[in-house]
Amino acid sequence: MRILGIESSSLVASVAIVTDDILTAEYTVNLKKTHSQTLLPMIDEVIRMLEIELDSIDAIAVSGGPGSFTGLRIGSATAKGLGLAMKKPLIHVPTVDAMAYGLYGTDALICPVMDARRNQVYTGLYHFRDRFEVVKNQWPSDVRELVDELNERGEKVIFLGDGVPPYRALIEESIKVPCAFAPAHVNRQRAASVAALGAVYFAEGRTETAMEHRPDYLRKSQAEREREVAERQGEMEKLAAGIQVVERPETRNVPEQGEKAAEKKDSEKKTAEKKGADKEAETGEGALR
Repeated sequence: MRILGIESSSLVASVAIVTDDILTAEYTVNLKKTHSQTLLPMIDEVIRMLEIELDSIDAIAVSGGPGSFTGLRIGSATAKGLGLAMKKPLIHVPTVDAMAYGLYGTDALICPVMDARRNQVYTGLYHFRDRFEVVKNQWPSDVRELVDELNERGEKVIFLGDGVPPYRALIEESIKVPCAFAPAHVNRQRAASVAALGAVYFAEGRTETAMEHRPDYLRKSQAEREREVAERQGEMEKLAAGIQVVERPETRNVPEQGEKAAEKKDSEKKTAEKKGADKEAETGEGALR
């Protein structure tokens, strides 16, 4: 069994190949480069170095989110393109799950934290002593709320992920349980973990077609949120304009309508009187004749 792993949910671009239970290749770059320019060349390089055919891959495990919207879309498009071209199944591996999967053997509660900006993180809770256990599925959380939950659980915690540097001071200030921070070689996303956990899912039959795969963003993008705010503001402006239109005939136009009705009535009366006078004149002329 040979699994290709793809990770592009953050600044990290990573590809790996797991053959049976052995990591045979991994290529990871953690730089501000466009994943659309790096992933395919990286895949080509590991295939070339292993001297295997790309078609020998049995399935493609892809980091399915959450994370960078652009990065996830690029990774998803790459995996789907390869899956369609080679007619191979895809394996959706939750990003936070894969991060935790790299910390085998710890007796602490594993807590990955991915920076989601504005004091928000993507996180999840896991155990991986003898077997991998999802304590709480990945979810978006405020950092302080996450720390409060960890304090309530009362377990020793180990943190990892790109959310550690920006929020480490806040975590250390608020955490009341024993905690640690993962070292450099296991504190970021890695395609090796995606491929290894993907191999477990593959053996369990948890695959999907390329057309079925969809990234799991966990929340709406900033552009989508801003569009919704703009739409709500537009609706409020339309509603306010509608209220003004309704109020106008009830307030300003009512007296005007009354005056116009009186003028119309006077005009009709004068017209009727004039017609009567004309008729009498005609009758008088006829009598004289």
